Amino acid sequence: MPDDLSLEEHPAPARQPVVTASRVIAGICLVAPFVALLWVSSYSRLTPRFIGIPFFYWYQMAWVPAAALLTYTAYVLVRREERARKGGAGK
Repeated sequence: MPDDLSLEEHPAPARQPVVTASRVIAGICLVAPFVALLWVSSYSRLTPRFIGIPFFYWYQMAWVPAAALLTYTAYVLVRREERARKGGAGK
C-alpha cells in the first residue's frame, strides 16, 4: 500500500459547528408556543376580557398568528444558515 496518501498531506475540511446561535434562536422560537400553551395555570382565568371574550379563549387564539410568525422566523434562520454553510450557492 503506497504511503503517498497520508492524512497529513490531505487534511480533512474544517467542519462548522452544528449548534450555532441562529439554531438556538430557531429552537427557542419553536418551543415558546408549546411552553406558553402547556402552562395552563398561567392563563386559566376569565379576566381581562377582550370584546367580551374571556382571557382563557383569546389568549389561546392570540397564539395562533404568534406561533405562525415564530415558525416562519425559525425557518428563515435555519435556511439562511444552510445557505451560508453551502457557500451561498443557490436560492
